[in-house]
Amino acid sequence: QLERHLLPMLDPQVLLVTDANAAYRAFSRRHGIAHQYVNLRAGERVRRSSEGAIHVQNVNAYHRRLRDWLARFHGVASRYLPNYLGWRRALDGGRVTSAEGLLRLAIKPIHSKG
Repeated sequence: QLERHLLPMLDPQVLLVTDANAAYRAFSRRHGIAHQYVNLRAGERVRRSSEGAIHVQNVNAYHRRLRDWLARFHGVASRYLPNYLGWRRALDGGRVTSAEGLLRLAIKPIHSKG
């Protein structure tokens, strides 16, 4: 799944920062991608390196917000997941602050000239 979904999204010059899961280490070695990891199980939250502070707290916080938000729907069909992710992205980006704003954002592509 990493090759299929993550690899196409990575710039060749990227520094991949992950938790200590062995799958990420093998993936980065296999594809020659620079990789640093934070060992959360050992209590490591932030690691200092020549690139600066390395952490996965933003990803973990996003995952927690997304999981908590999706829980209110009592399950989401996989085929609709991109729609829910787009909705959540709009909410996180501050682009949607009301139901009316969400509706305007949703119908905008329908009425766009292109």
